[in-house]
Amino acid sequence: MIAELIDKQDNFEVIRDKIAAILVTEVASQMQLATDAGKDPNDWKLRIFSERSNPWEQLLNDQTERSPIVNVWFDSSNFDPSASNIVERQKAEGIFNVDCYGYGISSDELSGGHNPGDKEAAFQVHKALRLVRNILMAAKYTYLDLRRIVWGRWPQSITVFQPQLDSQQIQQIVGARLALRVVFNELSPQVVAETIELVSVDVKKAEDGEIVLEADYDYTAP
Repeated sequence: MIAELIDKQDNFEVIRDKIAAILVTEVASQMQLATDAGKDPNDWKLRIFSERSNPWEQLLNDQTERSPIVNVWFDSSNFDPSASNIVERQKAEGIFNVDCYGYGISSDELSGGHNPGDKEAAFQVHKALRLVRNILMAAKYTYLDLRRIVWGRWPQSITVFQPQLDSQQIQQIVGARLALRVVFNELSPQVVAETIELVSVDVKKAEDGEIVLEADYDYTAP
């Protein structure tokens, strides 16, 4: 068993987790600074998630916690052969999506007016996106605190979207995605493999297209 082949995180996972860690740490710091200044710390509060497909459900299900939600997830990467080592180190450009979600509730006033929930949701998500972008683009995070791994980072695009919800419900969600492009080194572990003596081996293709290996090994202790 070669544990290094599956136990160690790939660098894109390290970067994804570091982005989330930077955000949650900085948000906590800003909330403390706001408290010290006599301001409402909830104006700076964000709930940070990682690799969730529909984190906005937290906003719909939790009737007491309505702070904007941020979800960090890895999208894709392209490799640069000209700047890579053919064995151990590959230079890559990856896209890390930072999705922000704002929440609002539609309500009717006694005077006959209407407060649209999507307007409040849009306000909340734009504020969250502004905070996220300003944190990640601070000079101190040029290399995302991963100097030997990350070459640099910059925003590639910002896209506003709305999750598919029932248009008639009073709860409204608006999302905004910051696509962060990161240039980094991906490493492949080079370890000396244990030798397993094959007695016989037969590679076959099953009817469903799966490639299967039928093999006998010699496990006799020396």
